[in-house]
Amino acid sequence: MDVNIDYHRYMPTALSLTDVSAAACCAPLAEAALERTEAETLAALLKGLADPARLQLLSIVAASEGQEACVCDLIEPIGLSQPTVSHHLKVLTEAGFLTRSKRGTWAYYRLVPEALSRMAELLQFP
Repeated sequence: MDVNIDYHRYMPTALSLTDVSAAACCAPLAEAALERTEAETLAALLKGLADPARLQLLSIVAASEGQEACVCDLIEPIGLSQPTVSHHLKVLTEAGFLTRSKRGTWAYYRLVPEALSRMAELLQFP
């Protein structure tokens, strides 16, 4: 059965991994069974990552100097239009994987290392 979860439905405001850790009671999946709403929240965050362009953007930002990159430097490597890249960056920011700061006319995105660490902790199995 194909389940299509609209992550915006579960993220009416900027939902981050901090929210997930509170919802999941800070326990890896193998240590405590998730309630339905917790599973939906975590699935929404995973869906935020489950796109090749978003994974590629996240890896480019992570590999950039200071783990930060200007949106102007992210368009060409991805091969997508600026509005599409901006949309993907917005999804990653809303999910708490990136932060955004504006400098002049450009937006810069910085990796939130704790977000990746927290996701790894949640998905850890014995």
